[in-house]
Amino acid sequence: MPDPVFRTLSDFYREEFLKCQRCLEQQREHFSAGAMSAAEQALARAMQELDHWCEDANAGQVVSRLLRQFDAIAGVATWSERTRVH
Repeated sequence: MPDPVFRTLSDFYREEFLKCQRCLEQQREHFSAGAMSAAEQALARAMQELDHWCEDANAGQVVSRLLRQFDAIAGVATWSERTRVH
């Protein structure tokens, strides 16, 4: 059974990847079918490997870098800002 700290970290990052996935889906019309397929495959692989990565001491650096790359594609930060209620 995974260490609870790693499990919590993994759950946190999984939620972030799910945000990326939702943002991509919202913007599907702006991407080619091939680009969407590649992004979806990359997200699926990242979520599949997440538990393994979170066991590593460099998990924060590795996963944060991936999330920034997905954010650059999906615009998660921009999308989140538009959906925030003040």
